[in-house]
Amino acid sequence: MRRFEFVEGSSSKFWEPELKGNTFIVTYGRIGTAGQRREKAFADEAGARKEYEKKVAEKLREGYREVTEGGAA
Repeated sequence: MRRFEFVEGSSSKFWEPELKGNTFIVTYGRIGTAGQRREKAFADEAGARKEYEKKVAEKLREGYREVTEGGAA
C-alpha cells in the first residue's frame, strides 16, 4: 500500500490510498494514530482508478511526500 506523509510546522499527517476492485479506500490521520478510514464505491474499476490517480496528484500538489510504494519501505 502506498503511504504519503505531510510533516511541516505543527502538521504531522499521513494519507494511504488503496484500490479494491471498484472501491477506493483512504486511511488518513495524524502520524502515530490508527487514523480514519473512508470507502467510496464506483460503478466500475476504471472510475475508482481515475479517482485514485486524481487524489494522489492532489496530495502531491499539497506537499505530501510518498514514503512507501507497493508495500516496500
